[in-house]
Amino acid sequence: MAMCLPPMSTAELAKAYEPKDVEPRWYAYWVEHDVFAATPDPADTRPVYVLPMPPPNVTGSLHMGHALFVTLEDVLTRWHRMRGFNTLWQPGIDHAGIATQTVVERQLKREGKSRHDLGREAFIERVWQWKNESGGRIALQQRELGASPDWPRSKFTMDADMSRAVREAFVRLYEQELIYRDTRLVHWDCEAQTVLSNLEVENEEANGELFEFAYPIAGGEGELVVATTRPETMLGDTAVAVHPDDPRYKHLHGKFLQHPFLDRRVPIITDAILVDPKFGTGAVKVTPAHDFNDHETGKRHKLEMISIMNKDGTLNENAGPFKGLERFAARKAVKKALEEKGLVRGSKNHTLVLPRSERNGSIVEPMISTQWFVKTKPLAGPALAAVRHGHVKIIPEDWTKTYEHWMTNILDWCISRQLWWGHRIPAFYCDACGHVMVTREDPTACEKCGEGKLRQDEDVLDTWFSSGLWPFSTLGWPNDTEMLRKFYPASDLETGYDILFFWVARMMMMGIHFMGVPPFKRILLHGMVVDETGDKMSKVKGNVIDPLDLVHGSTFDAVVEKTLPGAPREESLKKFKKAYPSASQMGAGFSAYGADALRFTLSTYSPQARRIPLSPKKIEGYRHFCNKIWNAVRYALPYLEGARVRREPPKATTLTNRWILSRLGAALETTKSGLDEFRLDEAALALYHFFWGELCDWYLELTKPVLNPSAGAKPGPEQDETKDVLAYVIEASIRALHPFIPYITEELWQRLPRPEGSPKSVALATYPAPGSVARDADAEREMGVVMAVISAARTIRSEHEVHPGAEVPLLLRAEGNAAVALLQSEARAIKTLVKTAAEPGIEARGAARPKGYVMSVASGVEVLVDLRGLVEGAKEAARIEREIKKTEKDIAALEKKLSLPSFAEKAPAEVVAESRHQLEELKKKRAGLDEAKGLAAELG
Repeated sequence: MAMCLPPMSTAELAKAYEPKDVEPRWYAYWVEHDVFAATPDPADTRPVYVLPMPPPNVTGSLHMGHALFVTLEDVLTRWHRMRGFNTLWQPGIDHAGIATQTVVERQLKREGKSRHDLGREAFIERVWQWKNESGGRIALQQRELGASPDWPRSKFTMDADMSRAVREAFVRLYEQELIYRDTRLVHWDCEAQTVLSNLEVENEEANGELFEFAYPIAGGEGELVVATTRPETMLGDTAVAVHPDDPRYKHLHGKFLQHPFLDRRVPIITDAILVDPKFGTGAVKVTPAHDFNDHETGKRHKLEMISIMNKDGTLNENAGPFKGLERFAARKAVKKALEEKGLVRGSKNHTLVLPRSERNGSIVEPMISTQWFVKTKPLAGPALAAVRHGHVKIIPEDWTKTYEHWMTNILDWCISRQLWWGHRIPAFYCDACGHVMVTREDPTACEKCGEGKLRQDEDVLDTWFSSGLWPFSTLGWPNDTEMLRKFYPASDLETGYDILFFWVARMMMMGIHFMGVPPFKRILLHGMVVDETGDKMSKVKGNVIDPLDLVHGSTFDAVVEKTLPGAPREESLKKFKKAYPSASQMGAGFSAYGADALRFTLSTYSPQARRIPLSPKKIEGYRHFCNKIWNAVRYALPYLEGARVRREPPKATTLTNRWILSRLGAALETTKSGLDEFRLDEAALALYHFFWGELCDWYLELTKPVLNPSAGAKPGPEQDETKDVLAYVIEASIRALHPFIPYITEELWQRLPRPEGSPKSVALATYPAPGSVARDADAEREMGVVMAVISAARTIRSEHEVHPGAEVPLLLRAEGNAAVALLQSEARAIKTLVKTAAEPGIEARGAARPKGYVMSVASGVEVLVDLRGLVEGAKEAARIEREIKKTEKDIAALEKKLSLPSFAEKAPAEVVAESRHQLEELKKKRAGLDEAKGLAAELG
């Protein structure tokens, strides 16, 4: 078991970061030491931060959507925990009614059985057995990503206390006449044999057929031609509608048609709402029991509603000669029979909307059924007002309009499901007198007639009903618990935008209704993780990536086999590499990037973008960043012996030390605003650019002459100050990075010198606040000049291909005494980073360029590098000629583009402006190259 370790020597820190050697140890340590625990103790006066975790389905396994929400929510949780909040990230698992029942039923099918062979009680026992053995593995997978919820408080939506809360909510709503039972047209899943809510149906555009056939006019000559995409439903037709103003059919108003297969006369009705005279034949078959528009038409005209379908999708006795046929087989049979009767009038291709079950993908049928419903208008009103009045804020704000639209146009919620797995509806029917009782406890006798012949409703509740209670049922409601008093309402609710109405709106309605206040203060919505090309991930497309393959490493073959098992290897790899172009640059597969690299990558995408295109190459890049952090600490550790690390920043006098402290303060300011505003990308990138671009690329290099004896460093006040500053900045940076990359930061923090009285884990250490490190505008301005000078000299070396080991003579000319004094004070740093033969010459501006020197101007300073003896004149002349040809070619291409009316007039103004700017820069470069020819001659 990992323990808190004192600072260790470089020899004890491996040369490179290996996630597999670090991550398991520290997660075990955090769990053992209750690092993630929240406390309801009333005596605990810390501010509270609560984040309810969207409970993954018990059937689920980790996918990139889970990895995204775990990362975003864990960053917010760890950040608040480190800021001294009593933090509850409430974990749990959803029982996922349809999905779970489907999994177990498929198991039974492989055994040659059905749930009906077992019976209800035995089947439910079988589901519990599966849940205990295999369900909930996603919670274990979340741990591998470093998730830090309070695991001992985890809830399963079918736990006994959760079931009690669900029953109490149902009974109260029923008593308040907000729950009722009714017979109406619903969406029916024939595969799962259950009703679905509107939200559980995904409308998919598909290629179909518009099939035309004729109805003979009853008792006379003639016919009326109708068109349909579902010919089998004509067996349930109880009318044909025409537009009242359509002159083609005025002579048929009030007449009847003869059904070709059934002893039924079908009336011709007029309806201006249903019929568009310009579509199809202008005559519309009406099937009130199997189409939502037709259903409303049927109610307007008091038409008979004839159901032709059984719950399993086969046709019933109302289908006459087609009884017993499966629905799609019936479609073919009806078309064939119409053709045999000479009634087919043609067909054509037609784009249609195909309703599919969101749970299992099967095609959904509209069917008449008796179900339980919630009256949503009385619940939606307060939930809508809470957002409109600013009590709850939705981020990104543009989702507010979507929320308002949904809540304003909300329909009653069908909450009953014809399943066995789930919360059974607490309604009991008396067979003696027909009375219905909805009770908190199972009754033994009818409250009306006293008879004991009672049977409970067979249906269970929609999964989203129990999920809608999540923010307070997990805390002990309906009991008045300490947890409920302490942790309700939640601070934030973070989830994908795709379940804004499925889950978020339902929690808003339920929370306000039962608790009196909204269940959270902010709704934070993130986008959907898609492949690198922007396509939605799916197994059919072969573009699904298991997050744990990225954490632990995997070959492409193994990844593809998971996505398209059994498919031809070359075809599968082709699909995969099309979805992830950068993957083809990465060899045979994914390295073990570790959880930190994956988390940091996900943090750098804007969470508010609708689509988040995952790039394996980007993950590889942030894996290098983790190694950069590791190597920076490994480099610094030997110099930190004897450093004094306090909670406040050390006093800094040298420009370099003042500058790095100020830049740390700037990074912390951006980080806090990013985390406050749910722009985790801005926060993560601020720390990335600070650590790599400023701390590693500049500060560590600048401190070598001060700290490294081989670079001439000597003990003294400057060295002591620099040690203290380096120790403070690295330790503070590790704390700042911890919410994003918890594993590597814990490993390194335990080895760094740190303030006395530090806690047992960096996860419990104080997050560095921006105000704790003061900004120093003078230091940033002055250091900006020094850095610009160094960069200009380095650019000259690079452009003129000076050997990396060669030392160059450097002359600096500045304007004014202050600038000269600044360069003189930082001459040692300039010498070290430019690699000059001696400290640079520094003088006032005004003299001509000396022979053999190349000059650049940076921040008002003339930077001159003597290339004599370092660059051959002929070689330099050849290089310049190559540059001239390339530059002229680029100029010609840009001038041609800008001369095209199609570009200059139609392209966005900012694009045209950028092209013109590029052209001006190229022309300046071209002029400079002519001057460089003279330098080549000077070099001989």
